[in-house]
Amino acid sequence: MLKLYFSPGACAMASHIALEESGALYDAVRIDLKKGEQKTPAYLAINPAGVTPALETERGVITQNAAILGFIAQTRPQQNLAPVGDPFRMARFNAFNGWLGSSLHPAMGRLLFSRPPLEGEARTEAVEAVLVKLQLVEDGLLEGPWVMGDTYTLADGYLMVFERWARGADLLDPGRFAGLNAHLDRVQGRAAVQRVLEAEGLDAV
Repeated sequence: MLKLYFSPGACAMASHIALEESGALYDAVRIDLKKGEQKTPAYLAINPAGVTPALETERGVITQNAAILGFIAQTRPQQNLAPVGDPFRMARFNAFNGWLGSSLHPAMGRLLFSRPPLEGEARTEAVEAVLVKLQLVEDGLLEGPWVMGDTYTLADGYLMVFERWARGADLLDPGRFAGLNAHLDRVQGRAAVQRVLEAEGLDAV
């Protein structure tokens, strides 16, 4: 059975949603980042990087949301969670997820989770960096009501994580980001996503 190591509300929610959407049998193990459980010897033996998510499979551990989402989609092709039969579209799916992990996530992480918190000019610059990236998604990266157009894919659950962070930080102005706000509400309305929120002890935002 698959085993997912996650931390509530963190980016690992994307992998949690992916498993729930896939219908696969899995166990979910909560890692408390505030208590430093990601740095314990037991967890470092699973993921030496000391972050979540990590997915234990019968062949070994997979880390990084983009990789986990691709794995789940390809091992559960009957669920149509990614365009696995179309190499070009699958590359676009992977590119979007890679951009979330390498570009949007670091920008939002710096703004929201720097310790000590950013202040003054540094905070202003960090806010603008995040808004620029959100605008890129709003204006050019969303292909339709879903990330890939008319069909939900696991990229939507990944994007939702950062939309939740943005709305919670009052960065997702409805007038400026109508598409992202509608997308967030659409994803949070999915039954699988609601089950994940409940399992992680979270409410829709």
